[in-house]
Amino acid sequence: MTHPTTVFIRPAPGLVIADPQTGDYLPEKGAIMPRSAFWLRRMKDGDVLEGPAATPVKPAKAAKAE
Repeated sequence: MTHPTTVFIRPAPGLVIADPQTGDYLPEKGAIMPRSAFWLRRMKDGDVLEGPAATPVKPAKAAKAE
């Protein structure tokens, strides 16, 4: 769960984004980060996306006709 001062973000597809405070790369699956000017700019520029990654939905199996 995020707090008003934090945001769950993940890198946009194909991008690798470094955390300016730690120098570590933002995990592909995303992470909770401080809602700072840096991350808000990255969101505005489209470098990171807010919210968890979309999980692929498996199609339901069709019921067998009798």
